[in-house]
Amino acid sequence: MTAIRHFLLALQFFTRIPVTGRLADWVGFSPAMLRASAAYFPAVGVVIGGLVVLLTAVLMHYLPAAYAPLVAAALGTAWSVWLTGAFHEDGLADVADGLGGSYDRERALIIMKDSRVGAFGAIAVVLALLSKVALLALLGAVGALWMCLALMAAHVVSRTWPLLVIRWLPHVGDDAGSKSKPLADQISFGSLAVALLWCAGALALSAWVAASVLSGAGVQMLATAQLLPVLKVLACGGLASALAFVYLLRLFARRLQGFTGDCLGTTQQVCEIVFYLGCALGLGGGL
Repeated sequence: MTAIRHFLLALQFFTRIPVTGRLADWVGFSPAMLRASAAYFPAVGVVIGGLVVLLTAVLMHYLPAAYAPLVAAALGTAWSVWLTGAFHEDGLADVADGLGGSYDRERALIIMKDSRVGAFGAIAVVLALLSKVALLALLGAVGALWMCLALMAAHVVSRTWPLLVIRWLPHVGDDAGSKSKPLADQISFGSLAVALLWCAGALALSAWVAASVLSGAGVQMLATAQLLPVLKVLACGGLASALAFVYLLRLFARRLQGFTGDCLGTTQQVCEIVFYLGCALGLGGGL
């Protein structure tokens, strides 16, 4: 029951999915609980990814084939933004404004705390959304299966990398006003292990379902013959996402000497987009 409460708290904190009323009272809240809920961030990715995949699959099935990938990509992206309340996109905008607006660390941190969105932030969000739609439409043009597989995997993996940012960098935001400060105190090795298990389990299940659908065997049977192309695409996406994570980790360490909550949102957004790019490159390799 404690694990369920931590999962629901993560869902409440990072999405617009209603956890209110008596359910919210039962879940409760404390900095320690929020810290423990970090173990279930990838599980939030499973929920968000699953809901976006459901909408995408329906649109790809019923819309005219010529424009189905583009429309499904655009509406699926809009759906994901609504589900999360643009929480991560807001972080991306603040980091772009801060790092783009000043090379001085203290000045950059001040800009990042400003609720107003500047030119760098607006450009970053627009380019991020355009990149998502374009890459997802490209994947959808190859096949609805690849689009749905990339969506599910990217939403899970991109919510795992920020935990490593928290683990490896110090928190440098405004301690009094930062929502991420309870998370930044310390993520235990046990919580990190649970998060990695969620991530690995979701990826394994997604690969199994995709391979089974490709072979026509149904999800009841493990289609080993079709696992190789699925694993290749996931590996390409994961590798690309890992490289983006390493770049961002070094950037935050060099420019800010640590991380803020906005850096976590930026990590999720960039790693999600680059995961799609890696999947597209994997499919372009002759599959």
